[in-house]
Amino acid sequence: MKPLKLDHSEQKILSLLQADGRLSNTRLAEQVGLSDSPCFRRVKQLEQAGLIKNYVAIVDQRLLGLDITAFVQVTLEDHTSYDRDELRQCVMDEKHIIECHAMSGAYDFLMKVVARNMDHFSDIALKRILKFPGVKSIESSFNLQAMKCSHALPVEP
Repeated sequence: MKPLKLDHSEQKILSLLQADGRLSNTRLAEQVGLSDSPCFRRVKQLEQAGLIKNYVAIVDQRLLGLDITAFVQVTLEDHTSYDRDELRQCVMDEKHIIECHAMSGAYDFLMKVVARNMDHFSDIALKRILKFPGVKSIESSFNLQAMKCSHALPVEP
């Protein structure tokens, strides 16, 4: 996929919206140095181009009682005999898996899993993830302290 060429105003719009997706168009326009209508058009163009995919609230997982964050390395039995769509659907259906990435290297997938406590994580890992189609083994590492958590991408060239 070819990256989009962004001018300075578009870069600034993306940076500001990543920091605060609730900025009003008027406030955004002021900070970018545009009038309201051109700023609104630029945001709409960035949305239509697929660069801005969605607007979300970042929720504090601990205030929801999700005190455990684990990174689960998943190894498959065999790369040819498992049903990718069935495995994908199992991952999508498990709400405690908040990220899943196909990987190169020693394991096949890396999952970010949140849980209430170790017993809850154990249930997720042993009773669900290990039973996903094609899964041979898992290895888990636990987050002790998040040093940096950001969803903001660098937009400058």
